[in-house]
Amino acid sequence: MIAIIDYGVGNLFSLKSSFSAIGAKALVTSDKAEIENADKIILPGVGAFGDASNKLFGSGLGEILINEANKGKPIMGICLGMQLLFDKSFEYGEHKGLGLIHGNIKPIADVIPKDFKIPHIGWNALELKKDSPINKYVNNGDFVYFVHSFYAADCDEFTVATAEYGAPLTATVQNKNVFGCQFHPEKSGETGLKILRAFTEIKGAD
Repeated sequence: MIAIIDYGVGNLFSLKSSFSAIGAKALVTSDKAEIENADKIILPGVGAFGDASNKLFGSGLGEILINEANKGKPIMGICLGMQLLFDKSFEYGEHKGLGLIHGNIKPIADVIPKDFKIPHIGWNALELKKDSPINKYVNNGDFVYFVHSFYAADCDEFTVATAEYGAPLTATVQNKNVFGCQFHPEKSGETGLKILRAFTEIKGAD
């Protein structure tokens, strides 16, 4: 069973539908016992980092995610959920993340040309940088769908794919059993389903 964390800021039911489409059982939940008993965890998220971080830690779910990650359970963050995996964000202030992947969340305005629109919305090609089980079924140049104004920086060690939007922006990351997609796999057609399928096949620590 895959637990999709419900903490008030996620695109939950389209994600659940995507897992159903590939024959995987997923449960939208904020129940701590269900999350701890799940085989894998998805951390979704849309909106502002500070608000999401406060809700995650305020509910006690942040600590549970850290504990489960440290046990070796496969965890994947999506969009804002990926950003929350990092040490901190500089989105309208400075906000604490989960610290499961080292790096910082910064404005894309700092690195893209001034005439590029913000937020970055649309389909962009993945450029695979490193081997990762999350990329098992995707190819270099496959397109995925982005919606974001901030990106993961200072994290080359953990970057397994980028996408070009006036500058190479972090698209997919991995630190051992912790994975993240800046794009929305549930909105990325067949390529997105392939990424979710690959995640369902990742083995956790015994």
